[in-house]
Amino acid sequence: MGRPREFDEAAVLDASAKQFRVRGFADTSTEQLCEAAGVKRSSLYNTFISKDELFIRSLERHISVALDAQKAILTENALSGCERLAALFDLILEEEGSARKKGHAAGCMIVASRMAPGIGDREPRVQRILDRFMDRQLSLVAEAVASGRLDGSLRNDLSPRDAALMIVSAISGIRVLSQSGTGVSSLRKVADLHLDSLRA
Repeated sequence: MGRPREFDEAAVLDASAKQFRVRGFADTSTEQLCEAAGVKRSSLYNTFISKDELFIRSLERHISVALDAQKAILTENALSGCERLAALFDLILEEEGSARKKGHAAGCMIVASRMAPGIGDREPRVQRILDRFMDRQLSLVAEAVASGRLDGSLRNDLSPRDAALMIVSAISGIRVLSQSGTGVSSLRKVADLHLDSLRA
């Protein structure tokens, strides 16, 4: 019989994801992870084996939480299609605004992992996780766009898939702009410009 765990695994993954989001994989030390999660190094490695494995598990957890939040917004029948897209941007901007009060951008583990050179070659699981997330996110946004076409809040000449690609790329761009120091008010204008281009 193994010894009981000394920590809540989900809480450790959430804390680790926050570190990876802001600092990236290479610049996040084991010491920072242990301090953020409030666990000892031995406990961390007894469960997750390596920093690489902890990163993968944290990425999976981060994506699961992000998709749950986005799905709740993008499938909300009480909102028009346009309102769903606006609420999605609100979610992203609220995260960035909250992080800015702490002196940094919210960061995005997904965008950073996608842009990291050779990460898919080094660890194919990361590429598969990112691809699954992209497919699911695009599907959810496309469904919201299709709803907006039907309810009259979005242009009826839109291709749901193409519009979804634009929205998803805008979100990634907002994350990158925030990392480079762009203020939330300017990020809001970027989001509004994208929404305006889709409105009926």
